[in-house]
Amino acid sequence: MVILIAAAAKNNALGKNNDLIWHLPNDFKRFKAITSGHYIIMGRKTFESFPKPLPNRTHVVITRQKGYQPEGCIIVDSIEKALAISPKNENVFIIGGGEIYTLGLPFAQKIELTRVHNDFEADVFFPEIDLKQWKLVEEKFHLKDEKHKYDFSFQTFLRK
Repeated sequence: MVILIAAAAKNNALGKNNDLIWHLPNDFKRFKAITSGHYIIMGRKTFESFPKPLPNRTHVVITRQKGYQPEGCIIVDSIEKALAISPKNENVFIIGGGEIYTLGLPFAQKIELTRVHNDFEADVFFPEIDLKQWKLVEEKFHLKDEKHKYDFSFQTFLRK
């Protein structure tokens, strides 16, 4: 199954200057739990925003940059090629950024979204979720606390 996984604000903001806008430890824990042991598909800028490759995951990086070959990654030049080399009988996660989410959305059957209940200034945005095509099947709200500056919800959408 192809799954988009993201944390996006009310205004669909994802990040600014190739960095996250917020720090939500429980979102990081959920991301790690859900994606560990799987293929993760991302754009080059998203990959470069990590201090190092994420452990226990196969990194598939989409780029148009010729000769780009970071160690331990599979490099392709399209979302179609990224999906073609990914296992067919396993969950495969598209993890960003904005352009890659937009390209991956037509192929996805599920969206795992952390909705941050705030608007933010950003330069990268998550695509709009069309509720005619997607059904919210699970939602768990979390109040802000000493470790989380903003209220947020874990949401799961399935394609109708």
